[in-house]
Amino acid sequence: MPELLYFTSPSHECRRSLSRRTLLIVIDADVLERVLAGAVRTGADFAEVYAEDKSNTSAGLDDGRIEQVTSGRDRGAGIRVIAGDTTGFAHTADLSEAGLVAAASAAAAAASQGGGGVRNVSLTKAPIHRPNTIIHLPESIAKARKVELLQRMNEAARSYGPEIVQVSAGYGDSSKRTLVANTDGVFATDEIIRTLLRISAVADGDSGMQTGYQSMGHTVGFEIFDTVDVEELARDAARQAITKLLARPAPSGAMPVVIKNGSGGVLFHEACGHGLEADLVAKDSSVYAGKVGQLVANPLVTLVDDGTMPGEWGTLGYDDEGHITQRNTLIEDGILTDYMWDHIRARNAGRPGSGNGRRQSYQHLPMVRMTNTFVLNGPDTPQDIISSTPHGVYVAKLGGGSVNTATGDFVFGMTEAYLIEDGKITEPLREGNLIGNGPKVLRDIDMLANDFAMGNPGTCGKDGQGVPVGDGQPTLRVKELTIGGTAA
Repeated sequence: MPELLYFTSPSHECRRSLSRRTLLIVIDADVLERVLAGAVRTGADFAEVYAEDKSNTSAGLDDGRIEQVTSGRDRGAGIRVIAGDTTGFAHTADLSEAGLVAAASAAAAAASQGGGGVRNVSLTKAPIHRPNTIIHLPESIAKARKVELLQRMNEAARSYGPEIVQVSAGYGDSSKRTLVANTDGVFATDEIIRTLLRISAVADGDSGMQTGYQSMGHTVGFEIFDTVDVEELARDAARQAITKLLARPAPSGAMPVVIKNGSGGVLFHEACGHGLEADLVAKDSSVYAGKVGQLVANPLVTLVDDGTMPGEWGTLGYDDEGHITQRNTLIEDGILTDYMWDHIRARNAGRPGSGNGRRQSYQHLPMVRMTNTFVLNGPDTPQDIISSTPHGVYVAKLGGGSVNTATGDFVFGMTEAYLIEDGKITEPLREGNLIGNGPKVLRDIDMLANDFAMGNPGTCGKDGQGVPVGDGQPTLRVKELTIGGTAA
């Protein structure tokens, strides 16, 4: 019997079991082999079929009212053909053999100008690899229960204090089934379930309006809400907003900065992680190009990208090129050990891939992307770090920012920060930025705690594509960073 791509939905009787779901046959292996063989018939070096079936639900609440509850489904296939240095790409919503052949022909025509020949393709199905165990598929849960989560958060945030004047919240879930087959013999399927909750609270006071934000997202099912306290999530957003009403403008100048566990992972993702992606390295757009084996960070620092972490936002069974995800140590004890790789660059370099080929959807080409990127624990305690800092800034939450991957220069907003005075966290701060350089930050980390935590779920943008990512780190101190504040 040929291997099959199957996209599934639960029956009423077996919603708690992924293994017992009814199967819907979409593409069999014989069809894929013929499509791939046809794609390289004119002399191309490589061809790939990426098929995807994605369903999602979202709900939003604003000013106490449910504004929208929507569901959608999208499926299709993207076909990539490579001939020499030229890549042809076409995508289609038609998953019939005729539709796939037409897309493959279009991609092949874009990639190659003749050459001829016949190339047989043999596919061997990879074993199922799912880092997560799903108990309650979100698509099996009534929309009313999802809306109820938003209403509970709205009530909790507003009851935190009379200063809260506005609350907005959102719920989202998605189920994505994928198949990848290529002329190197790769044939892998995956299923990714994601569940997300976010809330924003606005407080009004003498200093104007201030906003607090919280979110949680995991590659798990609706069972996450058996353990997550959604009211506490909302109260924390309200607390942030009210605290900032009493905050003083952030100071300016260079000083020690302590970053709370889980809150600074975005800095390492943006200012360091992108520079370790092999495509940017190959383009000489990375400050880390040619530095494998060199000391690039304080020996305290080990930086990892790990797509296998159960439940985390960037976790996958297989990447979007059909390669099993793995734990990749990028910097070990301060020494740069490797980059992150996609299939084609690893193939051309004659080395194994790293499971970091990712794409936004079947309508996009894959590229090198992070999954879950984080700094490992160090030897110190958070208390020791703070008490040994006579003066500085404590960053409890970082916001958005911008990074130059070629230099590592960055600017990040501080959405929750406090002054450190005489080894104690004191007054809250507002209207401040962190300004620095990624490689310099890695070298200037002089204390690293033992309280590792992952941060909020994120979406990483690169070349017009967004993919889910996770990041994290223990509490740490950078001996000197520039604070861009507004204090006189």
